[in-house]
Amino acid sequence: MGVPRLIRIMGLAGLLALAGCAATPPAHFYQLQQGSQALPKTGSGVAVLLGPLKLADYLQRETLVQRQSDDSLVISQQARWAGSLQDDVAQLLLRQLAGRLDSSRLALYPDRVGFKPEAQLLLSISRLDSGPYQPAVLEAQWRLLDGQGTMRDSRVVRLQEKHSGELGDQVRAQSALLQTLAGQMANAVSGMARAAADESRPEAPSSRSGAKAAKPGKSEAPRIPVVTPGASPAAEVYRF
Repeated sequence: MGVPRLIRIMGLAGLLALAGCAATPPAHFYQLQQGSQALPKTGSGVAVLLGPLKLADYLQRETLVQRQSDDSLVISQQARWAGSLQDDVAQLLLRQLAGRLDSSRLALYPDRVGFKPEAQLLLSISRLDSGPYQPAVLEAQWRLLDGQGTMRDSRVVRLQEKHSGELGDQVRAQSALLQTLAGQMANAVSGMARAAADESRPEAPSSRSGAKAAKPGKSEAPRIPVVTPGASPAAEVYRF
């Protein structure tokens, strides 16, 4: 093979490579929206351990999953998560719980060194996706345990949110679903905390009647029939 021909082949290969790069659109990276929930103002509040948190296998990837009209799933190569989706979900829920419960005493399983929870939330997300023509859908199950490990509440939920079809708005809709889920779990934790406070509160002493019970009067002397002198035994007169 002559040198000129080799140069032409290499040049053609380079042009094809450049054309391929020009035809491939750049990837876009997305993160879940944390929301505008206010952060706790103090270091007090109920102590909550979030997790274990389980995310469905099909969601454990870098790329966004798009659900089609026939319920099939398509992997979008140009739309990617800017990090681990599971970590992103956990941080969103942690922030939402902290703000809704007004508590800084939260920990993410398994990082619980020196942390004694008063409540624990176990969460399994089996579906979190959307599509160009499909709404955002969240299907999950959560369980609430108290400090002794006794289950106090459990829910299976399915939430749905509309969007415009654009990828950015799909991510916004999925974020809104997770924020709604955090609100449900926060309400359950608050209810359990109130019930625990009511149980630990000492009972108020029963109010006694202001008026003292009247003392029983002296027993009356037995009423003895007295017979009037001169009267017949059949006609008895009783004096009381």
